[in-house]
Amino acid sequence: MRIQRTKEEKPTLYLVPTPIGNFLDMTYRSIETLKSVDIIFCEDTRVTKVLLSHFDISTPLSSYHIFNEDSKSDEIVSILQSGKKIALVSDAGLPGISDPGYLLTRKVLDAGYDVISLPGASASLTALIASGIPCDKFYFYGFLDHKCSQKEKELLLLRDFKQTIIFYEAPHRINETLKVMLKVFGNREIAIARELTKKFEEYVRGNLEDIVNSDLELKGEIVIIVSGAKDTKLQTELNELTILEHFKYYNEITNDEKEAMKLVAKDRKISKSEVYKHIKI
Repeated sequence: MRIQRTKEEKPTLYLVPTPIGNFLDMTYRSIETLKSVDIIFCEDTRVTKVLLSHFDISTPLSSYHIFNEDSKSDEIVSILQSGKKIALVSDAGLPGISDPGYLLTRKVLDAGYDVISLPGASASLTALIASGIPCDKFYFYGFLDHKCSQKEKELLLLRDFKQTIIFYEAPHRINETLKVMLKVFGNREIAIARELTKKFEEYVRGNLEDIVNSDLELKGEIVIIVSGAKDTKLQTELNELTILEHFKYYNEITNDEKEAMKLVAKDRKISKSEVYKHIKI
């Protein structure tokens, strides 16, 4: 067990969020942190240079992306060993969320150094709270597989989740993804958010069937918010049976008539007395 308590003088890795589109969303603390560290590691130096220039930050930059993260992580640990402070940023949003960052965080912690995460912009949560879909319980999935067949397999594993689910998707795959979601999830309520915080920010809210049939042409960074399952696939299939057949299914599994009636009543959202009427005919 290791307890981390913040001490500013210690060599530390700072995970610094960057705006997802609007520079005004950059926090004062993030700006000061990027100015105070010895070096900033980023996905794309060209993108981050624009951000640093806007806020008059002159801290040296180095690349850290999915293709070099293993070797760069070792390099960063070595820099911390020399007593320096480091910041990691992604092109937009929080480092590590559908972007590189986890491997570095793990290596830095294993080496005995502190990791401090700063709060800031996140496309997933920004879209979720404005979606109009329940956000008290949610599951962040991120990007689905590029291949349609694999995408369907992934969605099948999520089909019975009761929580709201958050996905990211690229514009050239969005229409195909929505069609697969309709096939697997059925006609659920969804919200699509694109270009969040930017000039052409847009939300599309409705149900999957209507949105798929509208054949939208969406561009930019896209977040998809999908409502959770009201019933599991099994519950849906059982509710299509007669109440007696439904009862027999559970009774064979539980060998307990009272428990079987309780489960039937729960699935069908009816009283146990109503179930009793049908099984005692």
